[in-house]
Amino acid sequence: MIKKYKPTSPGRRNQTILISEASNKKADKRILKKFSKVVKRDAGRSHGRISVYQKRVGAKKRYRQIDFKRNKFNVEGKVVSIDYDPNRTCDIALISYVDGDKAYILRPTELNVGDVVMSGEKLEAKVGNAMQMKNIPIGLPIHNIELYPNAGGKFVRSAGTAAYITAKEGKYVNVKMPSGEVRKFLSECKATIGQLGRDEWKLVKLGKAGRSYHMGKRPKTRGKARSDSHPLAGSYSRRVGRHPVDKWGNLAKGKKTRKRKHTDKYIVKDRRIK
Repeated sequence: MIKKYKPTSPGRRNQTILISEASNKKADKRILKKFSKVVKRDAGRSHGRISVYQKRVGAKKRYRQIDFKRNKFNVEGKVVSIDYDPNRTCDIALISYVDGDKAYILRPTELNVGDVVMSGEKLEAKVGNAMQMKNIPIGLPIHNIELYPNAGGKFVRSAGTAAYITAKEGKYVNVKMPSGEVRKFLSECKATIGQLGRDEWKLVKLGKAGRSYHMGKRPKTRGKARSDSHPLAGSYSRRVGRHPVDKWGNLAKGKKTRKRKHTDKYIVKDRRIK
């Protein structure tokens, strides 16, 4: 749910926040310390020098260790709590397994506290269960898709996203990605059933520059508006037209930079083709 503020100041006038189930709960500090770690805070820098612009450290936060592999096969796990993760757009769910282990997973939309989830080969196709895509029925929403078997989920991990299995051909399955691309995956790769929650996150209006500052974003300046240190800077650039480029002169107008051409054979339908 999107909450609006009263226009008591210019920053509050257009500011909105997202109210979710995890927003009103504080994570257990003991569990958070056990399943999280401190991340080195040097955003945008390499050897102390800026290498990626428009980035900063942002607010202090710990990285939650998420179980992307889901390799506890045939062991029931109960959802203990739904928590907020500052490192990603979707919420996370704390799972307590019957053997005593605990782990964080990405939380689908319909997964609530008290639900039971499992990971295995032949399971019931319900929200939160992880299984091989050859055993998932066609048409169900899935997320956290593996690229290689038992390597951990790499695709479809952002809030509100979901992919769909459209066909099964031998040892491959065709998956329609959120971008519209249809791609082949090995049928042995695992995926988790369900669409990820918190899909309204992209409708939030920050309202003021301070919220971007805390998120690790710095202001962006057009190259044309700079006085030096950019190919488009200076007064001469205002009289001579040139294609948009970055600080190092590389084209920034849509030039294709994909180099892994040998994987094109797995793309059934390109995302740019409507």
